[in-house]
Amino acid sequence: MTSPMLTAMALAAGLLAASNAYAQQQAPAGAPDLNAVPDKMPFATPYGAPITMERAQSLVRAAVAEADKRGWAMNIAVVDPNGDLVTFARMDGALLAAGAISQHKARTAARYRRPTHAFEDGVQKFGFSYLLTLDDVIAVRGGIPLIEDGKLIGAIGCSGGTG
Repeated sequence: MTSPMLTAMALAAGLLAASNAYAQQQAPAGAPDLNAVPDKMPFATPYGAPITMERAQSLVRAAVAEADKRGWAMNIAVVDPNGDLVTFARMDGALLAAGAISQHKARTAARYRRPTHAFEDGVQKFGFSYLLTLDDVIAVRGGIPLIEDGKLIGAIGCSGGTG
């Protein structure tokens, strides 16, 4: 055999061995078992009547008051259960890019009925990079579902500060 052919065969064998070792790696400690069948469906909060504009604006006012106390210039979005914008505020001096991010966080929290922190943990702590392939997911904390009487009425998303 020629030297280039032997080199190619050795390289292929090494890649095969490395891929087998990678495939056999264990999930990180504490990672959920993706093959387990749960007793009940997680994040199955039923949908309720959408949050009203008045209530959404009161949440924004509360978030702005808290941000003012901390000296943070934030963008705050409130959406209905479908992720459609109900109200939005950008504080003076807030990062312009964070406006769209706050809306994305709120939309993801509403549509997936879970905090965006759950996606962040899945990617960062457990290496579940497949989560990033789901439609309209943002894997960054700051999106929180709004639950009233056990029903999802919308979500709030904040961006421009710190997690």
